[in-house]
Amino acid sequence: MARVTGTGEEMYALVERMYPLCRSITGDGVRATLDIVGEYIPLQRHEVPTGTQVLDWTVPQEWNIRDAYVADATGRRVVDFAASSLHVLGYSVPVARTMPLSELREHLHTLPEHPTWIPYRTSYYRPDWGFCLAQETLDALPDGDYEVRIDSTLADGHLSYAEHVVPGQVSDEVIVSSHVCHPSLANDNLAGIAVATYLARALAEGTPYYTYRFLFAPGTIGAITWLARNAERVERVRHGLVLACAGDSGQLTYKRSRRGDAGIDRVMRHVLDASGRPHRVTEFTPYGYDERQFCSPGFDLGVGSLSRTPYAGYPEYHTSADDLGFVSPEAMEDTLAVCREAFSVLDRDRAYVNLSPYGEPQLGRRGLYDALGGRSDAKEAQMAMLWVLSLSDGEHGLLDVAERSGLPFATVAAAADALHGAGLIKA
Repeated sequence: MARVTGTGEEMYALVERMYPLCRSITGDGVRATLDIVGEYIPLQRHEVPTGTQVLDWTVPQEWNIRDAYVADATGRRVVDFAASSLHVLGYSVPVARTMPLSELREHLHTLPEHPTWIPYRTSYYRPDWGFCLAQETLDALPDGDYEVRIDSTLADGHLSYAEHVVPGQVSDEVIVSSHVCHPSLANDNLAGIAVATYLARALAEGTPYYTYRFLFAPGTIGAITWLARNAERVERVRHGLVLACAGDSGQLTYKRSRRGDAGIDRVMRHVLDASGRPHRVTEFTPYGYDERQFCSPGFDLGVGSLSRTPYAGYPEYHTSADDLGFVSPEAMEDTLAVCREAFSVLDRDRAYVNLSPYGEPQLGRRGLYDALGGRSDAKEAQMAMLWVLSLSDGEHGLLDVAERSGLPFATVAAAADALHGAGLIKA
């Protein structure tokens, strides 16, 4: 596969393509989104029938919508699904009625504190219908009768999700998950999908140590469905990362796994600290994105979550203000870079055994000092070799060496490669 270039702009263009689609936890909008992602990376698609028992949940009926509006007495659409997919309460049942504004108000959702924004609201598991609109639009509506129409279907169908696998040297897996169930929300949904897509492409340029499994699924019910259908594969999951809110201008935020000290937790903390980027590392809470499903006590997987401004942490969250202007190529590029750095460390972090543990082996005789000649970081590289030899006891990995020595992980990994090549350590 050709090397990825101009990734920030390309990821933004991918977000632009997906933005108009009306997504929900099921339906054709999810499939259309997966169709687009499938143009960038090969996907294995799955369709799980309505009524399928998945852990403590049941796959719901499939929802699709073709049109919806509120029209005044002149026929003018004062609220129009065609203008924004956010205008309809997600999973609204079909409606075709005329009613006075006083009755209609019970089904209208606004944000009085942000009068120009449209909120995002859903009613997945309770039959209901409604419209979301700007408060200023509602304030301008005169009393009178309005035609209300929602041309939707809620019927037995399927829940759709997809996987992409980057084969590794071992069958142990790293999960990368992003949700595909939100409509026109650029940061909370689409930026994470775009970063995950280009991360998969970047990993495919080489042969990673771990096998990387990318999961594109609707939030909550999608992750639960995957876990229910992959009990045998869960045993091979060693690490995981949920990507969400990956494109805004806020500083990077990493949320630890439920374990708190899983391999991905240590790697993300190290990479963010070493990068010098403004960032936060927060403790696990059982609220947020699908890390809470992967980390549920029965599975207890080492899965953390990476975002920029985290879940519900910005005013534009779940509103029409989370639009294409709210995300940037630069922010997505930065998120992608951190993911690549982290997975590079994850792939190389292995423990070694010193094959000459009695006293310090003679490095010069093996040409290891000569190999450093002329390097601007020769002293640092020499210290890295000594540290790797000292901590190669089968108990300490290279990340332990980097953290204890204060040396860059890349320098430690290069030292390990040199010592391994000289026959002084073995994995």
